[in-house]
Amino acid sequence: MKKDTICVQGAKDKHNSTGAIAVPIYQSATFSHPGVEQSTGYDYSRVQNPTREALEQVITKLECAVDTLAFSTGMAAEAALMELFNPGDHIIATDDLYGGSIRLFDTISKKNGLTFDYVDTRNISNIKTKINDKTKAIFIETPTNPMMKITDIAAVAELTKNTDILLIVDNTFLTPYLQQPLTLGADIVVHSGTKYLGGHNDTLAGFLSVNNTELAERLRFIHKTVGACLSPFDSFLIIRGIKTLAIRMEKAQANAIVLAEWLSKQVQVKQVNYPGIGAMISFAVDSQQTARRILESVEVMMFAESLGGVETLITYPMLQTHADVPIEDRISRGIDEKLLRMSVGIENVEDLIADLERAIK
Repeated sequence: MKKDTICVQGAKDKHNSTGAIAVPIYQSATFSHPGVEQSTGYDYSRVQNPTREALEQVITKLECAVDTLAFSTGMAAEAALMELFNPGDHIIATDDLYGGSIRLFDTISKKNGLTFDYVDTRNISNIKTKINDKTKAIFIETPTNPMMKITDIAAVAELTKNTDILLIVDNTFLTPYLQQPLTLGADIVVHSGTKYLGGHNDTLAGFLSVNNTELAERLRFIHKTVGACLSPFDSFLIIRGIKTLAIRMEKAQANAIVLAEWLSKQVQVKQVNYPGIGAMISFAVDSQQTARRILESVEVMMFAESLGGVETLITYPMLQTHADVPIEDRISRGIDEKLLRMSVGIENVEDLIADLERAIK
């Protein structure tokens, strides 16, 4: 099946005896056994639940994965991912990451004995120079948050091929509808399902999709042990969100292309960061005053953290998504008082332009 069809029909309840079109919410914490040492395949919802299983299966299909695990949040997924590693292990990461990832790595993961090097992964030689005998993973985000830098996944995969170094890709911004990192050589894909997969700013979720059974088994053990699994009701909401993923991404991307072009023509806008794919834009304006005026004046758009919903949201990275990144690191990456980030929604693009035009002046 094509990706847009998988979005609509990829989640199936294998236990359905009623003909229900929607996957039911199996709101049960535990399941009875038909006999001693017998199981229906479900024992306890922390380990697996039929609603969550249906969701995991549709994302597995979309990502061309072997298995997918659903977590309570994107950060819960990343925290579980870090449990694959041991004290002394070294990870190379994209320097322009989501601030929450940096916070996790620099506080919790470093405290647990992991070491990190942050490099501009657009230049493969930057990665090569940091690989050593303790390197166990390369963690890239592409496009990056918030500067929209693009890393060649296949080129990085050439570095990790035939090694024990895992290639991990945060695919939140593009989703499997626009990018499938596992088909390009990645080992693990990370998603904040709160964003485009859910698509309605009403549910928290996170996912790890993997390319081999052994890795899946290791992560499933961590998943059930740490316990940050996605609830049946939230699984139902993400399944419902994915049904419209294709049409939402197409519409939001079409809007983003128009908005990026419009922004590039405004005298108050000094830089527009848009890679030509997806619906995320960041842009730098001429002053802090202009940035704050936009945030406080928009009426159709909303000044709010997060992204990927049907509504257009505008964010101030230095005070929101990247507030915990040391100021010198933020400034060196262009995340200053003049930078705004926009998650373009599916409204009429003329209304979005009119809203920005009014706010920017």
